[in-house]
Amino acid sequence: MYYDSTYFLIIIGAILSMIASARVQSAFNKYSRVASRGGMTGAQAAVRILQSQGIYDVGVRQVAGSLTDHYDPASRTVSLSESVYGSTSLAALGVAAHECGHAMQHARGYAPLSIRAALVPAANIGATLSWPLVFIGLLLGGSGSRILIHAGILLFCAVLLFQIVTLPVEFNASSRALVLLDENGLLASDEISGAKKVLSAAALTYVASVAASLLQLLRLLALANRRRS
Repeated sequence: MYYDSTYFLIIIGAILSMIASARVQSAFNKYSRVASRGGMTGAQAAVRILQSQGIYDVGVRQVAGSLTDHYDPASRTVSLSESVYGSTSLAALGVAAHECGHAMQHARGYAPLSIRAALVPAANIGATLSWPLVFIGLLLGGSGSRILIHAGILLFCAVLLFQIVTLPVEFNASSRALVLLDENGLLASDEISGAKKVLSAAALTYVASVAASLLQLLRLLALANRRRS
């Protein structure tokens, strides 16, 4: 059978992603069981934070699922998952504040957020077409195959660039969240550390995604070089 020595790069990336996912799930589960002394829900905290920043045109809604929380700049909506929206836990308040951090970035014109939004179309195309183009190029022969492989690699680089730009966006949102929780008195000083651990674990998932994509890019380059040889 044909053996591809570059498979180990995918395996390493998958392991990193699984470890990061397990850590965020573990941290979220742990601090979801710790209620904040203030007793405010994630939804209430989000509204309080947004209003404290003079942001009145952003709505807060509940969405299905777990850890499906996000901020949508198009509809200007903070969407909180079922485990965050009505929960008073340290994890819930940390996640809610993080999404409000994205709303603040949008309102203040945070440059990395704008750059990431501009990269979305290219990243979507890259995620869809990069591997098919490389695969077809590897199957074909001649100069046309090299063009397809190089095009696929270039599109994959767009995905990687999007993920890299996402890192400062996520880290900045978490940093803003911790400050907002403290400034608005939503969590006591000894409770902030719990929210911080949840957000730090979540940030690692983005780091792991970048690492996994870098490994995949190395694999693509190795395959392209093997094809030339």
